[in-house]
Amino acid sequence: MRWVIFVVIYIVLSFYSFQAVKTVFKTNWVQYLFIGLVVLILGNFIYQWLQPGEGRVLTQSKSYAFGFLLAMLSAELILVVFMFGEDIARLLSATYSKFFTAKESFHLPSRRKFVGTLALGIAAIPFASLLYGMFKGKYNFRVLSYDLEFDDLPEAFDGYQITQISDVHSGSFDNHNKISYAVDLINEQQSDAIFFTGDLVNNLASEMDEWSDLFSTLKAKDGVFSVLGNHDYGDYVDWANTLEKENNLNRLKEVQKSMGWRLLLNENVSINRGEQKINLVGVENWGKGGFVKHGDLDKAAADLTKEDFKILLSHDPSYWQEKIKSDPKHYQLTLSGHTHGMQFGIEIPGWIKWSPIKYRYENWAGIYEELGRYINVNRGFGFLGYPGRVGIWPEVTVIKLSKRKA
Repeated sequence: MRWVIFVVIYIVLSFYSFQAVKTVFKTNWVQYLFIGLVVLILGNFIYQWLQPGEGRVLTQSKSYAFGFLLAMLSAELILVVFMFGEDIARLLSATYSKFFTAKESFHLPSRRKFVGTLALGIAAIPFASLLYGMFKGKYNFRVLSYDLEFDDLPEAFDGYQITQISDVHSGSFDNHNKISYAVDLINEQQSDAIFFTGDLVNNLASEMDEWSDLFSTLKAKDGVFSVLGNHDYGDYVDWANTLEKENNLNRLKEVQKSMGWRLLLNENVSINRGEQKINLVGVENWGKGGFVKHGDLDKAAADLTKEDFKILLSHDPSYWQEKIKSDPKHYQLTLSGHTHGMQFGIEIPGWIKWSPIKYRYENWAGIYEELGRYINVNRGFGFLGYPGRVGIWPEVTVIKLSKRKA
């Protein structure tokens, strides 16, 4: 029934949108091209998402089918707004002529070519942007750098530099050269440590088979440290039994170990410089709402005190609002991801930072400070669902820690 409702709505939107095309373009081939495109996108989406045996697994072909559908719907919704608005104006005009002029018949004025042209021009913007995001934007990697000062940073770590990446989602990748470039970009930062904050895969540990050798080349003086994200647990797969699911998670843990990454599972480790140290605390995923809540901050930092300088890795930033920022042990810096910045938005540094995801997450991209504690929410390395990015580009975060001068 849901499929029937969806198809009916899509057909209605497409029919209404066709009125703009028909008004502007009188040649049949353009009209047929639009109809063919509408049918092809719908047919491919239905075909891909009704493939037997895949369950809820999000394949690349499904993602692209969704991406093309999203681009078409974004254009059609704009066209419908213009066409519907013009139809209201036409109806009011015809009603006025019927009752307040000498005309006896009720006659709707013709659609105006100007309105149709304007509608098509504006509708082309999101359509083209979403297509650009699918083929170019998703690999438009940016390095974002921040300098953070702390009163209690140990002197030996003044100038310590970290690189954070998050949300790799390796099952979505389709260009080895672009990912190789991004890995080189991370290494070029020459940071003291690299932190990965979860979602290495979409669903299956096997998604890393093609990429583990490449990601094992990530190197830093003090190593690469990681935590799990909600997708890493395999919760979005219809497993035959719990043992299969457990084996998948264990395999993913082994993949990270084989790459030389130190996976932190509700635990902490220290990085030492002589007699001074900073502590890295890694919690498993804890997400507000329907997301899994395996994170246990109290367990992860049981042996640490308020005076210890701590960097916390927590995939979902909602845990920071829920517990971390107000925890009496004082977590100076938290690194998160998860939101992807919704892979869509508008960012002009110093002017505007907006994405629809801001209405779901209070902390959704970049650095935030509350109660003297910081959180950085990485916009993500990869992509999921919509196979692209528009305005919110894939991110490599570089943070330099400094001792605040008296």
